[in-house]
Amino acid sequence: MTLLKKITKHSKTIACLSITAFMVNCSHPTKAEVNDTKAAQKINIALLLDTSNSMDGLIEQAKTQLWSMVNELAKAKTADNQKPTVQIALYEYGNSRLSADNGYIRMVSPLTDDLDNVSEALFGLKTSGGDEYCGQVIASSTTQLSWDALGEDLQIIFIAGNEPFTQGRIDYKEACQKANNKKIIINTIFCGDYSEGINTNWKAGADLTGGKYMNIEQNLKTVYLDTPFDDSIAVFNDRLNNTYIYYGQQGYTKKEMQQKQDQNSKSYGKGNEVNRVISKSKHVYKNSSWDLVDAVKDKSVTLTKVDKTTLPSELQKLTDAQLETVIKTKEKEREEIKYKIELLSKKREAYLAEKRKTSASGASMLDNVMISAIRHQAKAKGMIFEN
Repeated sequence: MTLLKKITKHSKTIACLSITAFMVNCSHPTKAEVNDTKAAQKINIALLLDTSNSMDGLIEQAKTQLWSMVNELAKAKTADNQKPTVQIALYEYGNSRLSADNGYIRMVSPLTDDLDNVSEALFGLKTSGGDEYCGQVIASSTTQLSWDALGEDLQIIFIAGNEPFTQGRIDYKEACQKANNKKIIINTIFCGDYSEGINTNWKAGADLTGGKYMNIEQNLKTVYLDTPFDDSIAVFNDRLNNTYIYYGQQGYTKKEMQQKQDQNSKSYGKGNEVNRVISKSKHVYKNSSWDLVDAVKDKSVTLTKVDKTTLPSELQKLTDAQLETVIKTKEKEREEIKYKIELLSKKREAYLAEKRKTSASGASMLDNVMISAIRHQAKAKGMIFEN
């Protein structure tokens, strides 16, 4: 074999080996690469609330307990010690104001981490007599919402009402099975006597997906226990709000919504107001879609591409460098405020834990039964909750 042929053959061998190695590496990413690309786990919760005439108490509980539920959800951690994003969707059903063609059902809010939007939606609910089709609203939420196709997230439907689970043209068994196929757990909450809920198939609906059947007294009023830390926490709300910089076409409107939800929570008393302030200090309260501080932090916007005419007037003439400095200052201030709220909130929680030992537990209230179910079902996804 000539020298030229030997060199050519050797070169081809090296090339083949290089291509083979490249294909192997492309086909089989390392464990580290898989972990880097894997999406963070979420907690996805859909609330399906009966808004017929008899359900005013249920809606009131949902309004007054949203932020206490959010604060409990914020305690969740994944198996790799990450904090999952929380997304909440809201449906109403059984309301005669809604279209009969759609089964008296309406998606009020899709799965979203915009918790102010969820609060706004809750406060907009009005009850009116109608027919309650549990199977149909389960089917609608199963198909319409953006659930995790792989089933890696904790995916839960809570349906609450007080009429037989069997009503409507869609069989609840079929609807629950389709939800189960998507790895969605259905927890049923009967608003009334525990045995009556069993007799009207509410427990049967939960059993089909390995969910939990519960009952509540929907007309109980939420009772808040005062603590010595409430006033100190509430004071931080305005300071926290001042760290938000609205941007974009909806920015100013969303900032106003934030303040409106502050007032909505405050209208139910100091305890509910404080629960919301604590929620706003948690990682689950995110506003990247309209707040520049959050948006820059999670890299969802490029500062140079922000339309400065949508910013607060005092910031519109700043250079990009000056605006970046303002954002960093606001971010630092917000983190300091959050830290102070966290310290006070831990003292408040310990105080409340002692107080609850000698007071009514409220075990049959909406937030308590929901959190109990979530904590139990999160274990199957490798999640744990901080105490």
